[in-house]
Order: sequence, then C-alpha cells, then structure tokens
Amino acid sequence: MALGISTWPLVDGIERLHGPVTVVRRCLDLTELLAAARAGLGRAALVAEGAEELTASLLEQVRLGGAVLLVLEGHDHRRLAGLGAVVVPERAGPADAARLVEEAVSAAADAPSVAGYADVAAQTTQRQAAVGEAADGSVTGPEPAPPGAEPPGPPRSGRIVAVWGPTGAPGRTTVAVNLAAELALLGEDAALADADTYGPSVAAALGMLDEAAGLAQACRLADQGRLDGPALRRTAADVAVAGRTVRVLTGLTRQDRWPELRSGAVATVLERCAQEFGTTVVDCGFALEADEELTVDTMAPRRHAAALTVLERADVVVAVGAADAIGVPRLVKGLPDVAAAAPGARLVVTVNKLRRSAAGRAPELGVRDAWARFGPGPAVEHFVPWDPETFDEALLAGAVLAETAAGSPGRAALRRLAAGVLAEPEGADAGGDPVVRGTRLGGRIGAWLRR
Repeated sequence: MALGISTWPLVDGIERLHGPVTVVRRCLDLTELLAAARAGLGRAALVAEGAEELTASLLEQVRLGGAVLLVLEGHDHRRLAGLGAVVVPERAGPADAARLVEEAVSAAADAPSVAGYADVAAQTTQRQAAVGEAADGSVTGPEPAPPGAEPPGPPRSGRIVAVWGPTGAPGRTTVAVNLAAELALLGEDAALADADTYGPSVAAALGMLDEAAGLAQACRLADQGRLDGPALRRTAADVAVAGRTVRVLTGLTRQDRWPELRSGAVATVLERCAQEFGTTVVDCGFALEADEELTVDTMAPRRHAAALTVLERADVVVAVGAADAIGVPRLVKGLPDVAAAAPGARLVVTVNKLRRSAAGRAPELGVRDAWARFGPGPAVEHFVPWDPETFDEALLAGAVLAETAAGSPGRAALRRLAAGVLAEPEGADAGGDPVVRGTRLGGRIGAWLRR
C-alpha cells in the first residue's frame, strides 16, 4: 500500500521488478490507507505526503491490521522513526525500497507486539547506510540527529508503582498521594500521575488550583512522537511536599475526556517516566475489564485501557482494600484480575481504614486471621489505621500527612509502605504465590469478619 505522490516513482519501479513485493493499493488519503490496513490488504504501507497527520494511535491501527509502516525521508520521517516507522532514504531505488519492505515485514513477523516495532525499525535502519549509496560510489552514514534534538533516551532505570483498589473508595488516592510524598522524603526522585478515568482527584487532594490535565498533555505529546525528557518535565507540575518536590501529572479535568488516555500513549508516558524519574506512583482506576467485544468489533478507545496499561507496565502494584466486611472481600475478588493484568509485578497488599468498629476488637488480627484462614496467595503486608479527623485535616489543607500530622499512626504506616516498596523482595520470585480464583472466598472472609 502506498500514500502520497512522492511514492509513485518507487511504486512504479517496484511493480516493474516483478519480485516478491507487489503493490496492492495506491491510497488517495490517510483515511483510505487506514481502512486498507485494517482490512488486511497489505503487509506494509509506504507513505510520503500525509505522513504529518500520522500519530501513535493511528500507527497502532496500521499495526493491528498486520502492516508495518515505511516513510520516505523528508516527510516528517524523524518523528515517525521515533514512533517505530522504517525510514526509506531519499536515494533509495526500487530494488532498495523493496528490500527494506521485505526486511521490515520479516522482522515484524518475529516481533508482532506494538513495543517490538521500535526494534524492527532500529534493525532495519542499520541497513540503510548501504541503501543510501550515492552515485559516485560514496556511502552515506547513518542520518545525523537534527540540531538541538535530544539523544536517544537512556535505558529504563526507574520503577513504576501502580496503586489499585476495587470499587467503593478504599482510599487509592490517599495512599497514592502520601506514598509519593513519603518516597520523596526517603530521598527518591518521585513523580505522581493520576490515570483514573472515573474519579481523578490527585490535584484536589494536593490543593492544586491550576488543574491542567498534565497526564493528558503528556499523552498527546506521546501520541505525536514529541514526548522527550524536557517535554515531560515541563508538563509535570512541581509540588512542594514537606520540604521535598514531587512532580505531578494531574488527571483529567472532566471524566468525558477519558479517550485521551489511550493505551499506547499511556505506555509511552510511563516508559519516559521510568527514564526520567526514580519512582513514579500512578493512581489508576478500579475497573479492569478488557472490553473484548469493543476491542474486536471496533477501533473505539477503551475506558479501562489506561488502568490495564499501568498495571501491565508496573514493577510494583499496591493493592488497597478497605478493612471492613465489604471492602476486604472486594479486594480478594479483584486480586486475580490484578495478577492477570500485571504478571511481572510485585504485589503489595495493603488494608486501609483499619478500625475496630468495622473489623472487630482486634482489627488487624481479625483481618490477618480471616485472610490466612481462607487461603489467598499474597499475604497482607501493610495496615493503615483509619483516623478520620487526621485525614480530613490533611485533605482540607491540600496537604499530606507528613505536613499536617507527622507523628500520626497513619503517617507511620504509609512511611513503612514506602520503605516496603523500595525494598527488594526476598527470593527469586518477586511476584509471590498465585492469587486465589473465584468469588466464594470473598463471601467467606466477609462472613468471618462479621462473626
């Protein structure tokens, strides 16, 4: 498939070769190209004019149709190369272009995931020096970086910590905000992102009056292939917390903006955060359904994609549940979905709002006893006591417990949680034992706490 009149000389030449690469469609506009790609008409798409309109989300549609993207040099090729497109040099002839198509298609077959397309482009680019051979016999080297461009990003070194909890307000945002603050106080270069597509509230919890949907802005730059380190730091707001600084990517200003948090863009933002910051805490939504019917039948975005992507990319998942006869069963029932969405992450189970009125005279012992008795895989590692006055005071002040109640038991528990997140797990298997399956266990725990 081809798009743009600048591709016509190469397309005509490829057709005259009568080789394994053939041209199945010359598209008039980008919409036709996307439709042809989604229909599976071709294995590769060569673009020139119209390349400026391509974003990461549109490239994902091309890839979902089983096609790789090649772009002619000079047509916004630098940006598209960062998104995983293969660049066809300006001097390339029909035979050279056909060879690049074959190599790109072959490499994509071995690495069909979206993340693997960047490696495909890198592998194919290594052969472009030979393709760029000039008429006088000289060989052009790899294309130099544009003036002022940032060099290739460093390998991922930071960690992504996802804070998840089931429906019912178990305290995800409270834990996420205070966890990020405690990590900063422990010396970490900490960042905080609000990826909740149902109830974003990090900005409100921190008393931020200028709420500019920082994560959505970062996703927009990522979708355009323009999210580098400086751009990410400009998008994040620096918030002073107890004498330290936490970089905050605020959440959506309206819930109906959730399509802006597309899976591919969120993944790119998280990868950049892991390169730029020491630890990034992400407050994600409760819903983890994959929307399989919507995914298969249409190209519509998924509201749960942001949470699923955060869990997939997380190094540590802090699973938060409320310490009562409803909250704990909900947490248990949701753990299998969390384990499936984050198979490589270390799971840290945290019970929040611990109080005698909801969990018995010895609430911590009661929850531990019920948890151990009915056999869920990961043990409860942390308990956060519920002190409504202390937490309400912090929320009213737009502050964290380290600022308003530094000596409170709740703050001490959250500080232990931060230290536990930073600690390396013992043993080779960081993921722990498999979690339980089914829903009967949740009902048993609820009944046990009510006894």
